[in-house]
Amino acid sequence: MASDAAEDIAACAALVQKADPDRFAATMAAKPAAREKLLPIYAFNVEVARAPWVTQESMIAEMRLQWWRDALEEIKAGGMVRRHEVVTPLALVLDGESSALLDQLIEARRWDIYRDPFEDAAHFERYLEQTSGGLMQVAAQALGTCAPEEAQAVGYALGLANWLKAIPALEEAKRVPLVDGRPEAVAALAEAGLARLKRARTSRKAVSAAAGQAFFAAWQAEAILRQAAREPERVAAGALGMSEFGKRAGLMWRALSGRW
Repeated sequence: MASDAAEDIAACAALVQKADPDRFAATMAAKPAAREKLLPIYAFNVEVARAPWVTQESMIAEMRLQWWRDALEEIKAGGMVRRHEVVTPLALVLDGESSALLDQLIEARRWDIYRDPFEDAAHFERYLEQTSGGLMQVAAQALGTCAPEEAQAVGYALGLANWLKAIPALEEAKRVPLVDGRPEAVAALAEAGLARLKRARTSRKAVSAAAGQAFFAAWQAEAILRQAAREPERVAAGALGMSEFGKRAGLMWRALSGRW
């Protein structure tokens, strides 16, 4: 059984490393005990995030997402859980509340299947809160004590930064990624993300050192959002991001200091 568990964690690690290398690097900056909890959560996120994109058939995409919803229901029920390299270790990490949060994440991801624009700014905000915000809350609370609003704020900032980086690819895929794509609107959106991150940092005492390791994943968010706020034209040009040296140095500093 111990061998199976180790193999599952290794499979989760390989999945995250390939599909989400920045989050994988942040996970490796955490302590080994934290990695064993974070990797199944992030592997789940990879599987769900890519489900709407691996097929052109909306019904098949819906079925893929439903498979994961059914797996979460099994975990939440506390009985027999299907054998799967991600689901099996995930069941050891989640409780009822976190299972419900990840179910909301899946429901929000249904937007990715279709080409309808967001209904309004509130819909876009809710999408980021339920996807990146919910994921961060689950990750942080799996590691230790963390106020939900702090995790949500940091997760939202990370989600927004990643979303802005993905704008060119989303547009190429015929999606409508922003409610208002004007430069001034994009700058305001980035400023709002920075404000959430700032508010979270004023309440660091609500986040234990153990839980704070989940926040390493957001180590680039502030720099990216500042770029978008100062030069919103970078978004459409696909020119957001840090240098490799800056990325490595920033993550190393956070790992050594424990600050986020």
